[in-house]
Amino acid sequence: VQLQASGGGLVQAGGSLKLSCRGSGINFRIATLGWYRQTPGNQRELVATITSDHKTNYNTSLEDRFTISRDNTRNTMYLQMISLKPEDTAVYFCTTNWRSRNFWGQGTLVTVSS
Repeated sequence: VQLQASGGGLVQAGGSLKLSCRGSGINFRIATLGWYRQTPGNQRELVATITSDHKTNYNTSLEDRFTISRDNTRNTMYLQMISLKPEDTAVYFCTTNWRSRNFWGQGTLVTVSS
């Protein structure tokens, strides 16, 4: 199982970024997927999840600015982030639980400058 996250970078406060996560080694179409983020010294924090039938769940503090989606034809999940704030600076990880195991991508760094 491989999850390849991309799309991170440096953005000014108020800007937008769209992260992508491409999965392989799983039946992507039926997998529940998610995004988490982590800052140094802190635990990973849920950002959002999306089920196979596109039901979504968000960290309530982020749902007005972040949108999770998926394109099963491309085996890819997305996270659209708008109105970014310096406190959104973190490494963003994609994840899935497949056959009772949690798998994580390598993470993509998002840095929001003030």
